[in-house]
Amino acid sequence: MSLSTVEKVLFLKSIDLFSQIPGEDLAAIALISTEEARELGDEIFAEGEAGDAQYLVIDGKVRVHKTDRVIAELGERECFGEMAILDAAPRSATVTSLQPTSLLKITREDFQEILTEKPEIAQGIIKVLTRRLRDAIR
Repeated sequence: MSLSTVEKVLFLKSIDLFSQIPGEDLAAIALISTEEARELGDEIFAEGEAGDAQYLVIDGKVRVHKTDRVIAELGERECFGEMAILDAAPRSATVTSLQPTSLLKITREDFQEILTEKPEIAQGIIKVLTRRLRDAIR
């Protein structure tokens, strides 16, 4: 599995979190993203670990959970760990793959570098996160 930069841009554009960001800015994000493959049962990260990256599901399925309580099951074109690209707080849940899964990973360090050059990317993401928070409160 190896996506071209153009394929990554198209994929990113289809993700809600990045939907408000212009294509040319998504190209910068595509260039810093890396692909990862995970097998059934792999722990992607654990609750309490330092958050250092966001993940986007290219294909497959993951479970977000706290011990035995399932918070969400996420599949293709969904993302998790997105707060970690903005904040270094510990992970609030564990994420485990439910089947072989292909992921796109964006690290906070690389993302922060892009934000210093293109603050409008942060504005687009903040709009989406604010909308999500409002929806969750309703």
